Amino acid sequence: MRHSKIGLVYILPWLIGMVFLTLYPFINALVISFSDYNLVREPNFIGLTNYTNLFKDKDFISTLVATLKYTVFTVPLQLTFALFIAYILNFKLKLINFYRTAYYIPSLLGGNVAVAVLWRFLFQQDGFVNRFIGMFGGQPVPWLSSPTGAMSIIVILKVWQFGSAMLIFLAALKDVPSDLYEAASVDGATKFHSFFKITIPLITPTIFFNLVMQLVNAFQEFNGPYLVTGRGPLNSTYLTSMFIYDNAFKFFNMGYASAASWILFLIIVSVTLVLFATQNKWVFYSDGGN
Repeated sequence: MRHSKIGLVYILPWLIGMVFLTLYPFINALVISFSDYNLVREPNFIGLTNYTNLFKDKDFISTLVATLKYTVFTVPLQLTFALFIAYILNFKLKLINFYRTAYYIPSLLGGNVAVAVLWRFLFQQDGFVNRFIGMFGGQPVPWLSSPTGAMSIIVILKVWQFGSAMLIFLAALKDVPSDLYEAASVDGATKFHSFFKITIPLITPTIFFNLVMQLVNAFQEFNGPYLVTGRGPLNSTYLTSMFIYDNAFKFFNMGYASAASWILFLIIVSVTLVLFATQNKWVFYSDGGN
């Protein structure tokens, strides 16, 4: 009994944070989403009006499309790049610990305001990237002034932050039994065949975990697009998280913003449930079951 009380004392800070910083705001946002609330007067209950108005709001619908496009481009590229780098770093190379640290640093700095501002300067019309292209006779690319260019910039910025997924892949690769590769080599299998026939099937649980985590993060992305491109040309990079922020803290329409955040939450939950429902078809666990 005494040990149980000591355990509760240790987790008390987490419980307080969970209740007051996560659970209460989560429930409160749901309540506010059914009201007209501007942070000054008392919330006025209006039922489903915020939700029905959102689905008639062309700006909100366009942010959902932009967010979906951003997620579809970002997540596969980030996971592919992270797995590729993890595979290389799994070999015994000189200074391997230095390389692993170096490749992880972008994940620590990617959400930094200074890095986002630097990224914007790099891709300006007369920025370093266009100057580099000009050295080889190429024409400047309108990174910030075209919808495709603006979306490409924030996708590249997110893909550049592959370090966390890379470390998880690296840990999974180290757990793959080396004798399987030796047996495959004896049978004449190339490294290419071994990678797709041995490595990929054995790390599918890790791929699934990284996929879910990166999807959730991509749907909620804010810092990079907000600081680098803003809304972008023709609202091409105006993501749903930015729409929620604008309505909450620029227009003080907290009820509308809360309803938008709950719609985004339900979309994320739906996509996650679909992934969990389909994992039996492609995720293979070491216990022999799917």
